[in-house]
Amino acid sequence: MERNGLRIGTLFGIDIRVDWSWLLIFALVTGNLGSAFAAMHPGWPLTLRWIIAIVAALLFFGSVLAHELAHSLVAKAQGTPVNSITLFLFGGVANIQEEPDSPVKEFFMAILGPVTSLTIGGVLLLLANLSAGTMVASVSDPMAMIEGLGPVVTLMLWLGSINVFLGLFNMIPGFPLDGGRVTRSIFWALTDDLRRATTWAMWIGQGVAWLMITAGIFAIFGVEVPIVGRGLLNGLWLAFIGWFLSNAGFRSYQHVVVQDILGGIPVSRMMRRNPPIVSPAISVEAFVYDRVMQFDDYGFPVVDNGQLVGIVTLDDVRAVPRSRWAALSVRDIMTKAEDLIVVAPDEDAAEALHKLASSEVRQLPVVEEGELVGLLRRRDIVRWLEVTGEMESPLGLGGT
Repeated sequence: MERNGLRIGTLFGIDIRVDWSWLLIFALVTGNLGSAFAAMHPGWPLTLRWIIAIVAALLFFGSVLAHELAHSLVAKAQGTPVNSITLFLFGGVANIQEEPDSPVKEFFMAILGPVTSLTIGGVLLLLANLSAGTMVASVSDPMAMIEGLGPVVTLMLWLGSINVFLGLFNMIPGFPLDGGRVTRSIFWALTDDLRRATTWAMWIGQGVAWLMITAGIFAIFGVEVPIVGRGLLNGLWLAFIGWFLSNAGFRSYQHVVVQDILGGIPVSRMMRRNPPIVSPAISVEAFVYDRVMQFDDYGFPVVDNGQLVGIVTLDDVRAVPRSRWAALSVRDIMTKAEDLIVVAPDEDAAEALHKLASSEVRQLPVVEEGELVGLLRRRDIVRWLEVTGEMESPLGLGGT
């Protein structure tokens, strides 16, 4: 089990993970399908209905995985690292490490996901209709015809329809959905300004999100909403998706703004010079009393004769029983220098922030020719953004 979900395998060098929230949506999809198949095929045995429901739910999430793989493989082909794909409550997300560096790359990376879903859906619907012998949508009583379909054809018909819906839904111009990213790529190409393009795409996305939230509220109070219908559950689900989209869009915008602000700023501008250091030879007990209790830092560089030999953190101390503090030295519990991610003083602060985020650490030693010249913490970057006053967002939320 890892922080980003349970790793279930690897495809094309990309870790495939499942978040615990996926179990909830899997159960909901399976339950709804079991009920739907009971209504459409009353003659099917109970066991068959639930087997087909489980298979359909698994294949649906396989389709979501194919959608995310399309994004990821395009990103990798363009030279952008992709660490993992995680299936979760709202479908799936590819952990693409960097923003595309051109609108053309953004366009193709975004569009290939919906194209993949629409292609899968179209092929399955075609096969289902060919197997049925006639076009289901063209008969006078499609429900009566569906009742006579076998399990495989029913499965193809449902899976094809849901993939078409998945492809069309993702093309809604609501950033950061695929359609929103396609929209941003167009604005980016027209303005040659990623930050402005992101702002415009984000505002469109916020409009779409609040439209969903409003429609969900109306559905809760009995108003018939196209496609969604009405009722408490349908309304809450639609409003929840709108709320999620609104928050995701704003977070994506903030990420782009921060990267734009930090781009070209050297780490030396915001690093902490002369941070408190510790010798590898002192005991853990001395380290706790002389450093941990005297400073509010989380991690402390370990230096020997001016050379960085490691870093020791509060978590390292917590992993040691209190009774052994006097017997162990900092050298025994520290993370060695060769295992650390470091930055240079002239390195781009945007790249340093990316390293902090991707490695899930709170600080990076700043090293020049093996010598420690400073420490860059997450809080230092946040503080620099606050001091420069450039974190004012278009939604009126300041950086503090």
